[in-house]
Amino acid sequence: MSPPPLGRPLGVPSGRSSWGRGGRSLDPALDDAELVTVRAQLAQGRWTRVRALLAATGDDWDRRGHRLTVLGEPDTSAGWAHEWLLSEPDSADAAALYACALVPRALRGKASQDRARDACLEAARLAPADPTPWLALLALSCRLGSDNETEQIFAEVCARHPDHHHAHHLMAARLAERRPGDGADPAHEVYAFAAASVARAPADSPLALLPLVAHAERYRVLAGRGAAPEDPADSGHWTGRRARQVIRSAFDWWLEWEREDHPRAGVDLNFLAHAKHCEGRSAEAAALFQRIGRHVTPAPWSYPDRDPYRAFQAARSAALGTG
Repeated sequence: MSPPPLGRPLGVPSGRSSWGRGGRSLDPALDDAELVTVRAQLAQGRWTRVRALLAATGDDWDRRGHRLTVLGEPDTSAGWAHEWLLSEPDSADAAALYACALVPRALRGKASQDRARDACLEAARLAPADPTPWLALLALSCRLGSDNETEQIFAEVCARHPDHHHAHHLMAARLAERRPGDGADPAHEVYAFAAASVARAPADSPLALLPLVAHAERYRVLAGRGAAPEDPADSGHWTGRRARQVIRSAFDWWLEWEREDHPRAGVDLNFLAHAKHCEGRSAEAAALFQRIGRHVTPAPWSYPDRDPYRAFQAARSAALGTG
């Protein structure tokens, strides 16, 4: 079975970089100001600041994965990471950065897939407890691997960090691609995956929003194949019974827990604001847009093939009454 064309290197939607068509940056660093500073220094070859940042991050695995993913995204990062690795060949941090830099290059056709895969496995060897090399390998497999391979790599991530936020989002996107001709099937496996993940996670885990993410990913697939309107606000996908249930549960969780401390909280906020906008709940969407501020994420605003910045601004203006 050939893999589905996800096109999502470490969280960037198919056909997009981190920039909107109008040249506006959709910065994957979100609200991590320290990460933004260190990324700029890495672009100048100052990888010693990356070493300090990763040392301070420690075993906060979601934050480590977020930071290494963002640091690895620019084309120049692989070269500087390789220089660091040559200087410190036993550095697990250097190896992890090199792996996270090679994977997006491989997905853009600028590096060998085998080389990227080997770099991930070597980084995993140097730091057996770290899920981040496996996260990078998962991003590669979600695009290019078989179903079995992808599931095995996801299991490796979860063996090290069961509630890994980014890994669960990648798997939801991959699973949503299966059985694309089945339409809005309420028994689709992506929904079962999301429900099981929530059931296993602690009550305060942001994985509580995974059913909403799964619903958005399924919309991406259906709309991309012409089985749902290209404007999500015009789609019954967001007003049916399942939609109402997952949106209500996600919003209730946010009201109770709102994990602002999580490094990828901005991702969840964008998914939730998108859903509330599509549901037509402007007041609730407005509160979420205020929380998001300028930290717009490409997903899900780009679904199925839209300019994410323009889609976000239109939804925000409608919710805030500034259109």
